[in-house]
Amino acid sequence: MDFELDGNAALCTAATSGLGLASAERLASEGADVAVCGTTRAHVEQARERLDAAGDGDVLAVQADITDPDEVEAFVDETVETFGSLDHVVTSAGGPAPGPFLDTTEREWYTAYDVLVMGVVWTTRFAYPYLRESDAGTIVNITSRSVREVIDDLVLSNAVRRAVIGLMKTQSREFAPAVRVNAVLPGAHETPRIEELVEAAVERGEYSSYEEGIESWSDAPLGRVGQPEELGDVVAFLSSARSSYVTGAALPVDGGSMRS
Repeated sequence: MDFELDGNAALCTAATSGLGLASAERLASEGADVAVCGTTRAHVEQARERLDAAGDGDVLAVQADITDPDEVEAFVDETVETFGSLDHVVTSAGGPAPGPFLDTTEREWYTAYDVLVMGVVWTTRFAYPYLRESDAGTIVNITSRSVREVIDDLVLSNAVRRAVIGLMKTQSREFAPAVRVNAVLPGAHETPRIEELVEAAVERGEYSSYEEGIESWSDAPLGRVGQPEELGDVVAFLSSARSSYVTGAALPVDGGSMRS
């Protein structure tokens, strides 16, 4: 399927690893010019190399903190200055600190809100004037299946991420018809973060092998965890004209693990 993204310009926040990077790579493989940001210089450089190899479009990779509105605005402006336009935005963010409600500090609540919600607010606010000038403006928010079903010991993700879905639904109505806004709700995917957790569990003797450990992460009917590129495929679809009648949707990408 041709997603018709060749020559489009896409901006992906916190996308120098994991699901954000997989989404950026898929957009790049479709011919889009892609800009990504991250907070770690080494990850930014690695992402630039991977995106350069993924497609023929231009690549911008910079250090930027999505909890700082000035840095977010500068990232958006640099993207438009480099590519000449902006057609697609993909918002991503690292997971907040795990833990139950009674063990979660007030500061952790504020930090999670800045990362998971305000990062999206600032990115979409600064990007919107450019997106509405595009013939195919889209926003895709990468969130979590926790917005539908709570996950034990992840109170911050369970509670705070739901604000992004309310924001997405609101924007999908306010921005229509010029800009479509959707979200994806990933379940367990074999990201570098999960790989680290599984390897650590193997070292502690909780599993006899990496394969046994990674299998334990998924209760999906499909019988496995997802691969990051599978999430990237869905993000590219929602960014493309192939999904031109889809807006305001929160699409699970979880192998069927959610029961709701």
